[in-house]
Amino acid sequence: MTSTTSRKLTLDDIADVRAYERERAAVRAEVIETKRRRRISFGTVLTLMFENRLTMRYQIQEMARVEKLVTDADIQEELDIYNTMIPEPGQLCATLFLELTNDEQMRVWLPKLVGIESAIVFVLANGDRVRSTVDEQHAAGLTRTEVTAAVHYLRWEFTPAQVESFASGPVQIEIDHPEYLEVVELLDNTREELLGDLRN
Repeated sequence: MTSTTSRKLTLDDIADVRAYERERAAVRAEVIETKRRRRISFGTVLTLMFENRLTMRYQIQEMARVEKLVTDADIQEELDIYNTMIPEPGQLCATLFLELTNDEQMRVWLPKLVGIESAIVFVLANGDRVRSTVDEQHAAGLTRTEVTAAVHYLRWEFTPAQVESFASGPVQIEIDHPEYLEVVELLDNTREELLGDLRN
């Protein structure tokens, strides 16, 4: 069970490569099912993947496996990068993917969607609107004035009252970028999944 004061991963949470190989199939199956509940598509181009401790541990374990990271220093570097994407109570964190599969799509969409990282808003039952902010650690490398990136790391900060409104539902996510206007209402199972992130 994770601490109520912090959900961040430490070196002790990351298995060495041999130990991870033994658990990898089971972990992967759990992560796939978890991501299914936490992934939301908006139209044909944009997907949000809401991250948590499980998805970030998997990300780090897979990076260590592929890149053969074995020292504590190497693993700590990955922890420092990905721990920012594990939400604390009152937060949601997500990776935003622009699902662009060829050069032509990238030429069209990346300039059009500059600013998309600040255009994703939770609309709560009480009328409150909670807008995305960019994770500071990743902002410098991903946000440019003339062309956006295909991946962004986002965070939303909720007050206790907003968490309770989220819990009562319904909850919508609205994209209010002028070049990409979309609204999705969260399914109950997704709302309950994300409510676990927002509460202790």
